[in-house]
Amino acid sequence: MQKLTAILLALLLALGVGPGFLLAADPADGAGNEAAPVTGQPGEVQATAGAAAGPGDINAKGAILMDPQTGEILWEKNSHAHYYPASMTKLMTMVVAMDMVANGQATLDEPVQVSERAESFGGSEVFLAVGETFPLEQMLIAIAVASANDAAVAVAEHLAGSEEAFVAMMNAKAKELGLKDTHFANCHGLHDEQNYTSAYDMAVIARYALKYPKIREWTSIKRYTLRKDPLTILDTTNKMLYWYPGTDGFKTGFTDAAGLNLVSTVERDGLRLVAVVMGVETPQGHFTESMKLYNWAFKQWAFKEFYGPGQVVASIPVGKGQVEQVKIVTTGKVGARISRLRGKAEGVTTKVELPGIVNAPVKEGQVVGQVLVLRDGQVIDRVQLVTQQKVAKASLGQEILRVIRAVFTIRQ
Repeated sequence: MQKLTAILLALLLALGVGPGFLLAADPADGAGNEAAPVTGQPGEVQATAGAAAGPGDINAKGAILMDPQTGEILWEKNSHAHYYPASMTKLMTMVVAMDMVANGQATLDEPVQVSERAESFGGSEVFLAVGETFPLEQMLIAIAVASANDAAVAVAEHLAGSEEAFVAMMNAKAKELGLKDTHFANCHGLHDEQNYTSAYDMAVIARYALKYPKIREWTSIKRYTLRKDPLTILDTTNKMLYWYPGTDGFKTGFTDAAGLNLVSTVERDGLRLVAVVMGVETPQGHFTESMKLYNWAFKQWAFKEFYGPGQVVASIPVGKGQVEQVKIVTTGKVGARISRLRGKAEGVTTKVELPGIVNAPVKEGQVVGQVLVLRDGQVIDRVQLVTQQKVAKASLGQEILRVIRAVFTIRQ
């Protein structure tokens, strides 16, 4: 009789509640319920934000070296003084364009038609002709590689209706990023007294630009064929791509009033840095002075990686799923900058936050948690954790068999 009662109870449970209650109470179900987090074992390393004596004399009016992961300034010189960005302006042009793509307001394959006004812009150009059309992505590549003023105006007019309206969007983005030393008067950087920024603000723009891998993809192109008839081959203006391994962005700038400028980013052995130099007066000096900053920085700091991109961090139970566990992986590298200097100490740890259970159906790549990176207990980065594969809901027969198995396991 007791055995029959247990079997009937199991059938009722399968038809009603299902087996999830046997695994956890009030699991996260995507509808706002929160489960207690599962905390992984934190990794630890000793590090420091300190550094040896600076990089020496940097021959630029304004300069900065930044850790883009945290926004921490590693070295600076007149970093909030106002200078003319020249074609570094185009980094914000690309940022605003990619924001519109990310928001669904534009697509990279939509055609951009050249206006008479866009054709008229000289300086750095790719000799666009009135009525000529290119996909938006190709126009952005022309901006990134050849610093094309005509392409910048064509993109601005296409995305906002006019260059003036697009510049208003650029200034709105500057305000959103909290930039206090920046005002844009155009989308290309040809000299205008009201087109100015600072080394610090430019580094913040670069830090934001890193969220779009496409921008780094474009700004790391050394040579690009824009047209086959007439043949138009674009060569990068950023010689750091040839001279300094690990460089994959961003933008040069030069006018007589601005001098030589460069906002760049370099990644070596997992450590990414951003540097800006402005108002350099010696030929090629925007490259050599930037390399001085990076050479000094990579001697001071390294990158400690806890998890690589796509690495399995944990497995968590699946409620009412065809399988009972799903693997959880990172969406990017997890780690932090650490000091190479002896006698300097700072604690870098990680903390994995996951729900106790996730209910089927589960999508592949579904966000279920995060890894926190902490320095001395303070959060400096967050990396999302997602499911490695999809999990469909279990059939009624599967649920019944699991509940019967669970009941008899409990009785034993």
